[in-house]
Amino acid sequence: MKKILVIGSGRSAVTLIKYLLDNAEGNNWQVTVADFSEELAKVAVANHSSGKAIFFNVTDDKQRQTEIENTDIVISMLPARMHITVAKACIRLGKNLVTASYVSKEIFALDEKAKNAGIILLNEIGLDPGIDHMSAMQVIDSIKENGGELTSFKSFCGGLVHPDYDTNPWHYKFTWNPRNVVLAGQGTAQYIKHGRYKYIPYHKLFERTEQMNILDAGEFEGYANRDSLNYRKAYGLENIPTLFRGTLRRKGFCKSWNMFVQLGMTDDTYKVENAENMTYREFINLFFPFNNKMSVEKKFCDYLNISIDSDEFKKAQWLGVFSDTNIGMKDATPAQIFQKICEEKWTLGAEDKDLIVMQHQFEYVQNGEQKKLNSSLLVFGDDSRYTAMAKTVGLPVAIATKLILSGEIKSTGVKIPTTKDIYIPVLKELAENGINFIEEKL
Repeated sequence: MKKILVIGSGRSAVTLIKYLLDNAEGNNWQVTVADFSEELAKVAVANHSSGKAIFFNVTDDKQRQTEIENTDIVISMLPARMHITVAKACIRLGKNLVTASYVSKEIFALDEKAKNAGIILLNEIGLDPGIDHMSAMQVIDSIKENGGELTSFKSFCGGLVHPDYDTNPWHYKFTWNPRNVVLAGQGTAQYIKHGRYKYIPYHKLFERTEQMNILDAGEFEGYANRDSLNYRKAYGLENIPTLFRGTLRRKGFCKSWNMFVQLGMTDDTYKVENAENMTYREFINLFFPFNNKMSVEKKFCDYLNISIDSDEFKKAQWLGVFSDTNIGMKDATPAQIFQKICEEKWTLGAEDKDLIVMQHQFEYVQNGEQKKLNSSLLVFGDDSRYTAMAKTVGLPVAIATKLILSGEIKSTGVKIPTTKDIYIPVLKELAENGINFIEEKL
């Protein structure tokens, strides 16, 4: 019997755990779901005969040692900063590790030790990063093998609301960590276009977007991710003239979101005095010059040079920023307060479903001819628990775990899924589960 230890049973792990339990009997697996909330772990296991739920504290050295020592493979669905503790234990005890998170510098530094231990630390095997790597590499390798030379690669991904449940003027609801959404893009975005490096400071990020139509899902816009340049080496595209990675939103979102960026409401670097006794209306008024003869709404429009009849103002009004609702948060940053405002309107309802949208755009020269190819993915959530986000994060992790246990993936060291031994079988099974890309030659 093979033993699997899943650490973390939050929203992103539900489909992963279901897949493991559904396939446990046929593969002779025992699945232990470990979480700081034992109750959450029990809900995930749902009394399955091949599953076990336990309380788990990753900072408890003795418990961490015992549980990892008594398993064959570890899946860490913990916050990214906690993976290093688990990874070091896996190396010491000779256990394989799978995560959906980006490779940190600390994890990357363990490559030699992992190889010497004969184990794989497989990271970035979720959605983005994960499915984006695998689907892109499949096309990139195919183009190269057929004599093509890549001149441009752009990749976009977004977690959005299912069109049937798109019930607000922003055409958006939270399908992932709200804090990450509010803080998205802070820093400087960097990419390369026509051989020249380009940089977008945060205060300009949501003004410089790319527009596109994706399959039959309608119009979208993409804003630049923080660092596209890292992917040149990972994808074997060191000399490509154009490389850009971005996040997708529905058309019109970025212009409206940019209002709050310009006001400073997404700033997370200081705390607002007396916020607990302040209303949303008083909060937004903090960001305008003093004028006790002008309404907050008028200040808002004048400051941002918009009209009270504009879509942007209507979206702000719908969001509730001018309401007299009490903040009720002590020692909160502007970003934390603004997150609370957004969560009251953008949280997925019990009946809501979500949508994952991804598109890769390739340009290449083959036999002297310039060609274009789009590869696009749409994944719809089943319900508010088995979301599209949970599917696309959890299934690749689960499938890769199975392939490592069966010996089909034999690599050791710190890896991401950009090689054929990983991406071919994982993409094949994802397609069997309804997660497949549609290619369009333009």
